[in-house]
Amino acid sequence: MTPVGGWPFWLIFLSAAVLGGVAAFGLAPFGYWWATVIALTLLAPVYLSSKSRGQAARIGWAFATGYFAHALSWIVEPFLVDAPRYGWMAPFALAFMAGGLALFWALAFWVARKPGASGVGQTVLLALIIALAEAGRGYVLTGFPWAGLAQVWVDTPVAQVLALTGPYGLGALTLLATLPLGAALSRRKGIFLPLCLSVGFVGLGLGYAAMRPDVTNTEHIVRLIQPNAPQHQKWDPDYAPLFFARQIEFSAQQPRPDLIVWPETSVPAWLGSAQPHLDAIAEAAQGTPVFLGIQRGDGPRIYNSMIYLNEDGQQQGLYDKHHLAPFGEYVPFGDVMARFGIHGMATTTGNGFSAGPGAELIEAGKLGLALPLICYEAVFTQDVLSAPGRADFLMQITNDAWFGTRSGPYQHLAQAQMRAVEQGLPMMRAANTGVSAMIDPLGRITKALPLGEAGFIDALLPAPLARTLYARIGDYPVFFVLFGLTALLWRNARRVDA
Repeated sequence: MTPVGGWPFWLIFLSAAVLGGVAAFGLAPFGYWWATVIALTLLAPVYLSSKSRGQAARIGWAFATGYFAHALSWIVEPFLVDAPRYGWMAPFALAFMAGGLALFWALAFWVARKPGASGVGQTVLLALIIALAEAGRGYVLTGFPWAGLAQVWVDTPVAQVLALTGPYGLGALTLLATLPLGAALSRRKGIFLPLCLSVGFVGLGLGYAAMRPDVTNTEHIVRLIQPNAPQHQKWDPDYAPLFFARQIEFSAQQPRPDLIVWPETSVPAWLGSAQPHLDAIAEAAQGTPVFLGIQRGDGPRIYNSMIYLNEDGQQQGLYDKHHLAPFGEYVPFGDVMARFGIHGMATTTGNGFSAGPGAELIEAGKLGLALPLICYEAVFTQDVLSAPGRADFLMQITNDAWFGTRSGPYQHLAQAQMRAVEQGLPMMRAANTGVSAMIDPLGRITKALPLGEAGFIDALLPAPLARTLYARIGDYPVFFVLFGLTALLWRNARRVDA
């Protein structure tokens, strides 16, 4: 590996974009974590070839745009459900999403680049500042942490580090294990520190994974229902009764489970007028409690909700989704935008859905306390951390029909696995079109129903593990450490390079 300082800048820019696209192969459904490691390692000499902060920022933007364009290519799928109305937005949505999120990386590259400094110290500093930028991406303007670097480790032992550091800490460690190593290899000197960082990262991942306790199962059987209703037919009056009947049939099957979970918006009626549907569900459940997704209205407000029907078929719990998807479930300045025919894709009212009050726990009978998550709330670790107490299990209901059949549903599933590891809690996941799954507290899928298949699975509910370190401390100590190390290294980057 040699420095690339002699290359024309347009070729450096293009190389950065290609490396970003390669890095995204580490995400589901591919799971080629080594592609992300190689791409980040090669990014270091490309970054160090920059002659100014402006060039560094453009390199960072190019890499991140390539990464997000590949990782988020599924984002065009929701616009194609109603193609005559929204299809024209699809390419703009991907371009603006990828390029917009890449601005976080561009800013990190701009801030980190210290003229006159090169090598290991610069890339250590860059790794820390990118990690802070990624944290900002997960929190700023409601946040969008999808495709975080920690996700590439989901199906490896390294994922267990999430229980210690959370996703932003694991992302920072990934950057520290790759960027400095790439700088040292390109310069053929200063290898000791980068090698220690890389070996230490691998050792931490493998060592901590070996220390994790064994998972045991409870005696409770949970039935996860997957009706497989394509989004373009889901609300069609000719098809909606068929999908509802399919779920009724699955719920009535013997032997009886201890809990039944239907996916997001699985009842084709608003809660206020859904009593006949709820009666049919209770009859099919035959005394088994049911969680299900439904829409409800409260005066001028509408909510994307989940309710709990107890053994007697009576509504006992209610949760309203509080972290809404912008432009999906609501549109900023929605009443104004509606005048131009722009609505949230999941609703045709002006401002779309209203947000619920926040994270809540729901009593689930003998199974204990459930922390409900609706759709992409499972993407946000802060939504899980904000729960008013410790749950016995996490429960996600979702309608991934919006995400198509390529990468989106699998990336969504991977993030549910991450939340389970971070909390040391099992996750039950009922998805309209899949993938419905039972996930144990180590993030392993114990039983699943494939994407695009109608049916149900009966799975043993794993027992929770002890509360993890990350569940106790959350993100802010990680942010404090990153800020502290960045401040410490800011004035000493040249010294570290020596």
